[in-house]
Amino acid sequence: MGARKLWRRAMDLFPVEGFYFDRPLVLLQSDDWGRVGLRDRAGFEQLQSAGVVLGERPYDFYTLETAADLLALSDVLNRHHDSGGRHPCLQMNFIVANLDFARMSADGFRGIHLLPVAEGFPQGWERPGLLDAYRGGIADGVFHPALHGTTHFCRSAVEGELAADGERAKLLRTLWQAGTPYIHWRMPWIGYEYWDPEKADDERSLPAEMQLELIGQAVGAFAKLFSGLPRSACAPGYRANDDTHRAWARHGIRIAQNGPGIITPPHFDRHEILHLSRAVEFEPTVDARFSVDRCVRQAEGCFEQGLPAIVSVHSINFHSTVKDFRSSTLKFLDEFLTAIELKHPDLLYLHDEDLYELVNKGSYSTRNGEAQANVTRKKFTRGALARQQKA
Repeated sequence: MGARKLWRRAMDLFPVEGFYFDRPLVLLQSDDWGRVGLRDRAGFEQLQSAGVVLGERPYDFYTLETAADLLALSDVLNRHHDSGGRHPCLQMNFIVANLDFARMSADGFRGIHLLPVAEGFPQGWERPGLLDAYRGGIADGVFHPALHGTTHFCRSAVEGELAADGERAKLLRTLWQAGTPYIHWRMPWIGYEYWDPEKADDERSLPAEMQLELIGQAVGAFAKLFSGLPRSACAPGYRANDDTHRAWARHGIRIAQNGPGIITPPHFDRHEILHLSRAVEFEPTVDARFSVDRCVRQAEGCFEQGLPAIVSVHSINFHSTVKDFRSSTLKFLDEFLTAIELKHPDLLYLHDEDLYELVNKGSYSTRNGEAQANVTRKKFTRGALARQQKA
């Protein structure tokens, strides 16, 4: 067994102090904002002409949100409020750069060039008013920005395939010529930002110094986009390790978002990062088992244990330009929020930084004043929680 696996197994047995709450708390976490995909209908047709048959899975239709998508989402969030009168706030995890297809084309698609989202979107991508829509929703308090990454894919893995110049490089260039960076399910070998799937198991996470450099670049681009530093982060593909957390901490990130799996209480790690665990999978576009009732039950299960209901809802659910995923998602979201508000008149809506403040001082600041919840500290082990949740 490799050293990393032994370390993870030991950590499963190590007691950790978790935080529990006496009121129902709901957080909405959402990945992939700012990341371009299929270049709308023209890109769809261009890829079909190049022999890429699209439509087999929802992510074949992943494009990029529009200002209208954000306005419709804001309208739904503004219709709801918690016990203190505060609206739900969607934590948007941003990819802060995209491929600069114009520069790459001029270079014969031999390498990667990036265009920061703060400077706009790649050639061929028309999204009037989108940057203003992000910032407007943040100013209104219904959106809150956090860090996802710079590219989402593993740059060193893609550069290796370009250098090999085989069939994989051919597929990359076909997509790039159509203004599409990748379609992950068709090419999982591109990996995730800090994780290369083609390496040996113990070497898949990028070296610590490489992660530190990549995270530094991402934090800089985020600061340029939002005039502030990120405090919360979610690694692309949820592929993060201790080196990732150490690098985040060095760059001022204080909260780590973790994907669905073992539902753990919020807790601090040795880098003083607060770890949050997603527990409600609100993914109507990609989840064949999706139902509002199931999501409500998942939230109720969290409340019964004194845990926050942390909802995962990816940005694809709000896209509308090639295929309208937005309309059904907003209907379901409205039903979900209505159901939990009716069941729990003492409900509180928070974002990650609110929860960080709450566990540190027992309250957090809102536009309507201070909100409070009693916080209890109890020891747990991941191994014991895993056994309980499988039972």
